Amino acid sequence: MADAAQDTSGGSLGKTLIRVVGVALLCVAALLAGVVVALGPERAMAVLTGGTPDPAPADEEPAAAAGGHGAAPEGDGHAAAPAEKIVVTPFKEIIVNITATTATGRETSRFLKLNLALVYDEAMPGAEQIEPRKLFLRDSFQEYLRQLNEADLQGSVGLVNLKSELLRRARAIADSDAPQEILIADLIVQ
Repeated sequence: MADAAQDTSGGSLGKTLIRVVGVALLCVAALLAGVVVALGPERAMAVLTGGTPDPAPADEEPAAAAGGHGAAPEGDGHAAAPAEKIVVTPFKEIIVNITATTATGRETSRFLKLNLALVYDEAMPGAEQIEPRKLFLRDSFQEYLRQLNEADLQGSVGLVNLKSELLRRARAIADSDAPQEILIADLIVQ
């Protein structure tokens, strides 16, 4: 009878040990996967093996940006990309009322303060219409913003939706695909 009790406790101890080792291996695998995702495969291998990462892929993009919006620096042997003339045009601060729902379910009004800028490619057809139509763009943005509810602006999805809708309106007013992006400096709801 004592032997049976000993076998049972030894068997459960072995199973527990196997479980602990299995969980530890999973944690190590998850840690390694996180390192690979965070650093990229080349840098992760360099960190794990003690070598130095190949700097060429990481330095290509900043060098191209420093050369003037995609133009390759002279004399480096790379073919020059088509030159883009990116222009960032800021808008005056926009303040509008939006609706909100209180915890009791009552509708109330809140202020939305927005500072934004429009990024457009000056080389594209129709880009010359953006500056003269800037007041129309601002009016269209305000019209859209007044229709929003506080819940429409919550989270990163709300910000992405806001930017895409403002960009869609900018392209419609400019009658061109020159507007490339909406940059939001401040978005405050009070």
